[in-house]
Amino acid sequence: MLQKQDNYPKVSLSETDKPLPKYFSNGFTRYATFKPMAKGGKAELYSCLDKNLGRQVAFKTLHRSISDDEYERRRFIREARVTAQLQHPNTVPVYDIGVDVEGKLYFTMKKVEGETLRDVINQLQQNDEEAAATYTLERILGVLIQVCNALSYAHAHGVVHRDVKPANILVGFFGEVVLLDWGVAKVWDIPKAEEERITKEQSIPSSSSDQELDRLTGTGKRPGTPLYMSPEQVEGTEIDERTDVYSMGVVLYELLTLQDASRGKTVKDTFHNIVNVVPPNAREAAPERDIPQPLEEICMKALQKKKEDRYQSMLEFIDAIRSLRRKALESAFTV
Repeated sequence: MLQKQDNYPKVSLSETDKPLPKYFSNGFTRYATFKPMAKGGKAELYSCLDKNLGRQVAFKTLHRSISDDEYERRRFIREARVTAQLQHPNTVPVYDIGVDVEGKLYFTMKKVEGETLRDVINQLQQNDEEAAATYTLERILGVLIQVCNALSYAHAHGVVHRDVKPANILVGFFGEVVLLDWGVAKVWDIPKAEEERITKEQSIPSSSSDQELDRLTGTGKRPGTPLYMSPEQVEGTEIDERTDVYSMGVVLYELLTLQDASRGKTVKDTFHNIVNVVPPNAREAAPERDIPQPLEEICMKALQKKKEDRYQSMLEFIDAIRSLRRKALESAFTV
């Protein structure tokens, strides 16, 4: 849960007023004191000191085993540049890109600290009283609006995230909300043939285990994480911003019900459910959760199988949530 403010390092004049050395580097050697933060299937994340600016940053690099793979290097560079060019309060600022002393690509970005919505959902599922008191329905909707704002900004700039999920949404200790991991983002100005070539890898295996359903990110014909993929992602048809609308609907459904919308025993079963099976209405799935009917309607509209039946833009989805919050506030003040 949230940390106390006195746990954070303080800004010091001894660091801010330190003169630059006569010889200093703007390359990899400016970074020191590396500490592991996280490790994924293809990349590693460290915290480190930027000696020039005297601040901690996040340092991401490819695993050594794939650091020379041309496809993976291309994808890694795309992630860095997409993230860097989406300059929004709810995305992570990228500071630098380069090659380390071993020839591995890296990029550095703002070090963000907090807990993901995956952590929050796990706590709520365990009936954690502090989590329930912290993440009220009002707070959750506020978080989701900030994520939707970042997605709307990306869509306006020709980018679809296509891997929106609770694990990629971080809530900071001071109220900040950040949408992470643009590694499988769809960039609209890439010709279709080039997109197919870039993503020419094995598809997500249909025999993947139950535990992998909410964390497996494929890089083949169906990039994304199975539980949060839209029907068009599963079927390999054309995607657009409504794909992210669907994924946000899945996230909202899980936050409201503390249940998965389409989980099957395997990825194949999950894909079948996403394409063919309408999940139970949120209030039916979790009657004990006291879910407001208007919010259920918003959620279920975002989860429509056909793109034309969903909200047609992220802005429409945002407006629906804001309208609900406004009406609730007006009702609370009605005498």
